[in-house]
Amino acid sequence: MSVRKGIAIALVTAMAALVGCRNDAPETQEGGSGVKFDVGVTSEPCPGAVDAAKGCIYLGSISDLTEGPFKALGVPITEAQKAFWKRVNKAGGIGDFEVDVTKFVKDNKYNPQTHNEVYAEIKPDVLGLAQTLGSPTTAAILGDLKSSNVVSVPASWTSAWAFEDVILESGTNYCFESMNSVDFGAETLKAKTVAAVHFPGDYGDDAAAGTKLAAEANGMTFTDIPTAPGQENQGAAVQKLLAAKPDLVIVSTGPTEAATIVGGAAQNGFKGQFIGTSPTWNAALLKSPAAPALTALYRQSGPWAPYGTDTPGHKALAGALDQAMFKAAPNDGYTAGWVWSYPMKAALQKAVDSKDLTRAGLLAAVKSLETVDYEGMLPAEAGKFGGTPDERVFRSSIISKVDPSAPTGVKVEKDFFTGKTAEKYQFTKPCYQ
Repeated sequence: MSVRKGIAIALVTAMAALVGCRNDAPETQEGGSGVKFDVGVTSEPCPGAVDAAKGCIYLGSISDLTEGPFKALGVPITEAQKAFWKRVNKAGGIGDFEVDVTKFVKDNKYNPQTHNEVYAEIKPDVLGLAQTLGSPTTAAILGDLKSSNVVSVPASWTSAWAFEDVILESGTNYCFESMNSVDFGAETLKAKTVAAVHFPGDYGDDAAAGTKLAAEANGMTFTDIPTAPGQENQGAAVQKLLAAKPDLVIVSTGPTEAATIVGGAAQNGFKGQFIGTSPTWNAALLKSPAAPALTALYRQSGPWAPYGTDTPGHKALAGALDQAMFKAAPNDGYTAGWVWSYPMKAALQKAVDSKDLTRAGLLAAVKSLETVDYEGMLPAEAGKFGGTPDERVFRSSIISKVDPSAPTGVKVEKDFFTGKTAEKYQFTKPCYQ
């Protein structure tokens, strides 16, 4: 999820001083079970502990909760993660510990500087981050995450994360997701021309890079259409689409922008098909004026199947959520927040089993993960975190069709598949670079 290309890189260096001064070696302690720990872990129980005899692992969350372009995703992501760890604690926790993801929750307003500031506030009190939402926002703290061994779960899918050991990502990235969408468009929709309409930066540019690579592999004409965030800024993008007349459009924006683009193009007689990358969809769009155009022209790609799919993990999610809350606003942010939590659970368990719950111990556990049990929401091999990025990157994605009867408005049309472009691609650097 990115708004301004290059902003993250500048902020990494410009604001390093805000958090860099806290890199003194933390004091190591040892619990009664022989597990050593340093930061963000206590022998005392978590607030509201299920079992007061257990210690507590504190994980922070930094999300878009009030005014940023992804607040409609950030809020349910955060709520689902609370539900995930509540379920873990009720089932016995992680060894002699329970996990708290409620005490240190911060709002980044989808602003890299704000993200950096609130990270500095909670860093001394947390072992890692259960969520760090956004690509440019997470990039703003990446230098400190690495120097401090702070393992973090990203609420984003940029291809850069495969090159960072402290980033515990799940599912394929925007680049491979878009490659697969173009291959699907070429094979299933018989598309001969393709355009990428996208935000600039390491969300939209990553998806556009994958779109271009797959267009070249399929002998398709490619048109690049960057567009700024904001509903009012999409008129130019619509005009460029009408001029180019592509058979297929890969959209990598926010939900409001996607509805404006699809609806505006359809109003002007555009007949091409759209496939939106992961963050572009929200079920509320089916209540917007663009709903008929979306139903006729739009598909949704994704790293996993939407809410309501028949897997043990999806069922566990449905059972753990406050049903009244979910029914009021169905959203696949819940699905994402739940899926993203599995690798952290696996890494914490491995660290506890190794008697080393320090930050360095958790990072070592992450690097040793070969599989993760996602309870069917992703294949176990999607949880490989060792080896080179080319060896461990998960390349499969899903295509869903708009279905107003589905809980979040989309239903799987094509289950996990890896297109020919993604299968052959040599992954040696982030695609957008």
